[in-house]
Amino acid sequence: MATTDPKILESSQISVADAISGGLKRRLLHVQEYTLLSARSIACLFSPPYYMSDVLEQMDIIGVGSLPIVLLTGFFIGAVMVLQTAAQFERFGQTALTADVVSLALVRELGPSITGLLVAGRNSSGIASELGSMLVTEQVDAMRAMGTDPIRKLVTPRVIATTLMLPLLTALADLLGLIGGYLVSAFTLRLNAVTFWTRALDILEFSDLMQGLSKPIIFGIILSTVGCYQGLNVKGGTQGVGRATTQAVVTSSVFILISNFFLTKLMLFLAGHVF
Repeated sequence: MATTDPKILESSQISVADAISGGLKRRLLHVQEYTLLSARSIACLFSPPYYMSDVLEQMDIIGVGSLPIVLLTGFFIGAVMVLQTAAQFERFGQTALTADVVSLALVRELGPSITGLLVAGRNSSGIASELGSMLVTEQVDAMRAMGTDPIRKLVTPRVIATTLMLPLLTALADLLGLIGGYLVSAFTLRLNAVTFWTRALDILEFSDLMQGLSKPIIFGIILSTVGCYQGLNVKGGTQGVGRATTQAVVTSSVFILISNFFLTKLMLFLAGHVF
């Protein structure tokens, strides 16, 4: 039977309001802490010491380690795009336009976005689990006790490595996507190599290359800092490490997709006024 006591109703309303305000405060606190961590990691670039060995190690883990999955995915994305677009262009006898569409779509949008999401799934989770395990086993506290800044030692090398390697991975994904598109168009549309590659390269402008290679820089900063933040804020022991890993992948992927919208809008504006 539902209660009609005004005091009980008032207390329940207050508790719901407190729960909502408390949740908003926690979210704002997370945003503040994440912003401070990102700012400190970037600020460490401008003062010594520099841990170049850690940077090179992370470049190998993030760049070389992600190479097979990025190349394989890029190849088949280009191949599938040709299969999807060729059927429409064949109706109008303009199969040569397939190269234009595949080239523009890969360089402008699909290459940066898919590469960012793949690296986020592979490396942002790995960063979170690695740093979370170090935090749980008190290695981070030991680092502080020895006078070493954990952000400078752990976060900054990962941010540098991801920011440097993601544009290179994106460029390789674009190349393999075009190769996959050419092979499918050659066997299905009987499109010769000269026609395909000439149209695929001639359609690209400087603004397209800037758009396709500047997005991965922002995506690299996002996925590395999110992974580091989740790893350095693990709570609850080893179970917390698993939650942080999942949260890192979800958060970085969502941030990449949201930032992609605003970056695309900005790049299209700059393409008409600056580039």
